[in-house]
Amino acid sequence: MKEVPEKESVEREVASVSKETFVVLTVFVTLFIYLGSVMGIDKVFSVMMKTGHDVLMNTSFYIMAVAILAGAVASIMSEFGIVALINKIISPLMRPLFGLPGAAALGAVTTYISDNPAILGLAEDRGFSKYFTKAEKVTYTNLGTTFGMGLIVTAYMLSLGSEYIKAVLIGNIGAVIGGIFSVRMVLRYAKKYYNESSSEKIDTKEEGDLRKIRAGSAFERLLASMMDGAKSGVTLGLACASGTVLICTFVMILTFGPQGENGTYVGAAYEGVQLLPRLGSYFTPVAKMLWGFGEPELLAYPFTALGAVGSAMGLTKGFIDKGLANANTIAVFTGMGICWSGFLSTHVGMLDTLKHNHFIKICILWQLLGGLIAGVAANYLFKLLLIF
Repeated sequence: MKEVPEKESVEREVASVSKETFVVLTVFVTLFIYLGSVMGIDKVFSVMMKTGHDVLMNTSFYIMAVAILAGAVASIMSEFGIVALINKIISPLMRPLFGLPGAAALGAVTTYISDNPAILGLAEDRGFSKYFTKAEKVTYTNLGTTFGMGLIVTAYMLSLGSEYIKAVLIGNIGAVIGGIFSVRMVLRYAKKYYNESSSEKIDTKEEGDLRKIRAGSAFERLLASMMDGAKSGVTLGLACASGTVLICTFVMILTFGPQGENGTYVGAAYEGVQLLPRLGSYFTPVAKMLWGFGEPELLAYPFTALGAVGSAMGLTKGFIDKGLANANTIAVFTGMGICWSGFLSTHVGMLDTLKHNHFIKICILWQLLGGLIAGVAANYLFKLLLIF
């Protein structure tokens, strides 16, 4: 295989004022004029600051906590051979489905019980990453996003009523189907980029089934591996914070509406201009065919889930109370919510942390389509279930 070097950012010299200067200035001015005309210019800055602060405190630090815990667990599992065991047991399943080594199952499980960035802690662990080729490592972000927040979304949807149990299970299957598509498409692109053959994989047998461990007793190794993994989580959590705050704040402002009485703006966190839901109303006929959405209001869920699935889940009970959502809708919400899990607010930061910036557009595109496919799969699988 021909080794392809990673692309590095190289600074160039251009004219101090060029066409792009005026394009970007026009976009900024237009955006703030639009937001100011709807919310009031003073409210715009108040909402931006308060939303950004809330995202930093309640989302970014949460992500850091997830990364710390996941990093510690991953390091312990690697130190005591659990990753190697998972690779041996699950490999026959993960390779046909996702085209990844069996160790990827650990990434799926870890992110399912926590959040997307939990995969970052695993990615930094040599005991985990040694099973992946260079192209396969590019799929870390999409794999983690496919299963991220899975347990939380599932638990919340189940709490809405026992009549939704089958719908939630179908939704989980839909999320896996969407994830298979997303991961495989990214893998296909990455293999072409790195000139890897489609069948290339790491031959771990060359190591004679041996693994390196730390010095000391079992207890000392436990503490050392746990602390090393936790420290890597702190670094990774900080690396994700900037992208999370920027992207999530922007998506929230375009998604949510006023919180004051009679639709007035009060400058509170998470207020917005509701642009994305309004645009979604034009696609109701398509949404009905693909996901079974009969009302434009339901499109607020997928639009919100793009940036924050936790916020999207909060919309679900209101839809049920108003009679807009049924079990079929819950299946679709579960599938799309898990597969996307707010990836627009974490994808860029995660890819930047993993030094895969040049794959950002590809990874976002295929995860977006993967979530749409997850919803379609959940919709029609649930309809098929009703027939039988």
